[in-house]
Amino acid sequence: MAGDETSTEIIRVMIVDDHAIVRRGLLAYIDTVPTLHVIGEAADGQQAVTRMQQWQTLGEPMPHVVLMDLQMPHMGGVEATEAIVKAHPQVRVVALSSFGEVERVHAALAAGAAGYVLKDADPDEVATAIRAAAAGEVHLDSAVARQLTRRMAAPHVGLTSLTAREREILSLVAQGHSNRSIADSLVISERTARTHVSNVLAKLQLSSRTQAALLAIREGLISSPD
Repeated sequence: MAGDETSTEIIRVMIVDDHAIVRRGLLAYIDTVPTLHVIGEAADGQQAVTRMQQWQTLGEPMPHVVLMDLQMPHMGGVEATEAIVKAHPQVRVVALSSFGEVERVHAALAAGAAGYVLKDADPDEVATAIRAAAAGEVHLDSAVARQLTRRMAAPHVGLTSLTAREREILSLVAQGHSNRSIADSLVISERTARTHVSNVLAKLQLSSRTQAALLAIREGLISSPD
């Protein structure tokens, strides 16, 4: 979504969390931040998916970013993230998690989340993650990113197996670019960009764009988030 209306206009946000007090707190904070505005909320993943469908059916403005809790009844955040990203690819999802849920967070990113923040993070971190997601970037909490990097098994094949173009593709993937954004940046078709991304993941024996981002950070291809 980089370069679209979110760069100059209000970023619409939806909050999804099964605890009303958490939703109230997030809403109260987010609506004090310039350029951010909460337009809806849901108590679980199923409600979130249904609300998104209603917005689309009625032709109403949809959120640019969904702030998604991961552990909820009925439908959890990982499943809801996958459903929303698949049905509404223009909408970005930022996952919320406690520090002990590294594997669950990794699953959310693999499902299509644009990043995540810890529930005990500074409030400004939440705003930063929302703005980054709306701009088409991936925001990784630095503490958990380091932990994920340490846990990620080293690929059997290194970056030396990649061509110069594939290293460029990997760098763009690690920076959070979508296939369409990669295509625009390199002046190639989206189909070609998708093929390049698939080839890079296959060569490095990785299963997700998140793993690719973490590998790129670890190998020094891009800078680690502060």
